[in-house]
Amino acid sequence: MKPLQQLTDPTYNTSYRPTSYDRFWLKYMNDKRDLPFIHLLTIIHLTVVPVAVLLFTNLLQGWAWWLVAIGYFYVAQFYFKGRFGLMFHCLCHRKTFKPGIQRKAHAYITWIICPLFGHAPEGYFSHHLGMHHVENNTEEDSSSTMFYQRDSFKSFLAYFINFILLGFKETFEYLYKRKRKKLYTNFTWGEWLYILFCIVMCFINLKATLVVFVIPLLFARFVMMLGNWTQHSFIDRSNPDNIFTNSINCINTKYNHVCWNDGYHIIHHLRPGMHYTEMPGEFWKRKEEFAQKKAIVFDGIHYLHVFVYLMTKKYHKLADNLVNIDGMFQNREEAIAIMRERTRRCVAA
Repeated sequence: MKPLQQLTDPTYNTSYRPTSYDRFWLKYMNDKRDLPFIHLLTIIHLTVVPVAVLLFTNLLQGWAWWLVAIGYFYVAQFYFKGRFGLMFHCLCHRKTFKPGIQRKAHAYITWIICPLFGHAPEGYFSHHLGMHHVENNTEEDSSSTMFYQRDSFKSFLAYFINFILLGFKETFEYLYKRKRKKLYTNFTWGEWLYILFCIVMCFINLKATLVVFVIPLLFARFVMMLGNWTQHSFIDRSNPDNIFTNSINCINTKYNHVCWNDGYHIIHHLRPGMHYTEMPGEFWKRKEEFAQKKAIVFDGIHYLHVFVYLMTKKYHKLADNLVNIDGMFQNREEAIAIMRERTRRCVAA
């Protein structure tokens, strides 16, 4: 186990001096701390977007097309997917742009850019803000991990397949029953128009549609479910709606530098609208609460590490990177016992 040490995750760099390009965008933005989002979107528009269009043309043939397609898929889905997906997560929680262009900018990103990374328009926003943050992974949340054995790959596959087959239906029913008309309407239009769009595009160019839209959709849903599974793998069954004990934090990891402090998941559920640069400071201020609740915090590893260690039941590896805040665990054995207990399936009342 590790003691709580100085945090190395990103905070706002007050010494940064905006460029002329930055100053242009700042006229339309609410918060200068969001300039890195503009930089990322700019790079995506210079790389991913034009190559995606190129794959649908006749300019490339045979092996040249496949060479570009493989390179495109790697760059878009392995290099940019996490960065973009977690940036979009931030954009959903906070209004990045000023009122005059916020709606148009968000709609453009949602309907034009998101599909390139496997996100059906409106689906993420409706599911994540309309349900997940309302229910906080409890039984009404259609993506809840509660009723699965969370150190079992078989259980994870059941969880993933359930989401693929029933995720839309269950999320729609949740929003409909709670009369969230705007959300369930947008959710339905986004999902079905995207499916129809993919079907039509398959007749135009099958292989490009598979590479640019269809496979990324399946891949994105797998990655999102893997992320949610890991973020909510440790649950205190006696108090499953306690945010401190149904989520985790991953601190001091390179992942937080490229994915906007996404490792601070407990903090995010406690303060959903908090800017990502403020999360390390908020965690530090609340460290006594974390210790009191024996919250699970890992140092130096991220969600993929945690997922692999859980699937292989290497609790000793998890314990090696577990933060023992203010000596909240008496010893390594107690920490492992608590982690094992919190991955057990919750039984419905």
